[in-house]
Amino acid sequence: MRKYAVKPRGRPFGPGNPGKPLGARHKITLAVEALLDGEAGALTRKAIELALAGDIIALRLCLDRIAPLRRGRPVAISLPDVNNSQGVADALAAVVTAMGEGSITADEASAMCAIIETRRRAIETVELEARMVAIEKRLKSDESKTRE
Repeated sequence: MRKYAVKPRGRPFGPGNPGKPLGARHKITLAVEALLDGEAGALTRKAIELALAGDIIALRLCLDRIAPLRRGRPVAISLPDVNNSQGVADALAAVVTAMGEGSITADEASAMCAIIETRRRAIETVELEARMVAIEKRLKSDESKTRE
């Protein structure tokens, strides 16, 4: 028998105990915020002075705050209507062409293809439902004819 019990993996807290409450912050984060409270202006001014003096790290820090990395820019390419399977295929071809020409990035093309694929699945679901309804109607009418 083991001297110390091994804690089972998976659930570190007992039932009804979710752990840390939502919004709870770490003690170190609170301590750092308390130290920096009221000093933000002076620290910002010093970072700007260092950047203007040629400190590359301070310059990068300032530029990252002035012009952060852009995520999700609007993509301007013309797509055909995606109301049927042919439209979906044409839209995918247009996205691939735009990526090949360099007007959109591979990440943007991937995101657009995912949206078009979702549209394709929706079209497929609607078409399958219509076909199933038609088959059920035909089966019901065949059953009523055989009973007569």
